[in-house]
Amino acid sequence: MMHKVTDLQPWECLMKRIVWKRLGEIRDKKILDFGSGIGVTANHLAEHNDVTAIEPDGDSIKERWIDNQYTQIVDSTDELHKFDNETFDMIICHNVLEYAEDREDIVKEFARILKPNGKISIVKHNRAGRVMQMVVLLNDFEHAHSLLDGNDGMASKYGAIRYYEDADIEKWCPELAITKTLGMRTFWDMQQNQEIHKDVDWQDKMVEIEMRVSDMDGYKDIAFFHHLIIEKR
Repeated sequence: MMHKVTDLQPWECLMKRIVWKRLGEIRDKKILDFGSGIGVTANHLAEHNDVTAIEPDGDSIKERWIDNQYTQIVDSTDELHKFDNETFDMIICHNVLEYAEDREDIVKEFARILKPNGKISIVKHNRAGRVMQMVVLLNDFEHAHSLLDGNDGMASKYGAIRYYEDADIEKWCPELAITKTLGMRTFWDMQQNQEIHKDVDWQDKMVEIEMRVSDMDGYKDIAFFHHLIIEKR
């Protein structure tokens, strides 16, 4: 049976729908999905592209989506060094760098293996959005103060969330330029009715409003995630 994005948890379905809409239709490109998880995005892009996916977690690999054929590598940063210069047209790196200790080296390797005028799609945690969540939803004032003091966060599955600023990408590698910064999950996490999250009509309306405010200052400043579109100079 073919996988559908609606098979995912509602919050993950929302994120995938929004990111894929922003990336638009991509065809006949050579793409790297770094930190591919269970391969949802790799599988989606592999329908019309040559995709290589890298994921270190063996449990995720066992559950991966493979409706479309793509190359799966079970490893992490070391594999990046094996690619030739200017190999890929696009690199996907979603919710990964927060958990990587060598993220500056990873970003530099991205620039090396990316073709001229190639694009990188990075989804990252936004500290301000996390503080909002701690205060408004979880009543965890201690964690909110800790985040405001510049400390790391914590994820139940992946451990420490080492926040970084959007502009750090360009500091780590001047070859790269952020061309667009978009907010994501600005409103979703404020809705505490878990049952309505499963309603398809509600999800459609949420995607519409999230897309509308994603490029508006003020709204994207407090979004839970930022979606960075990056080009090689």
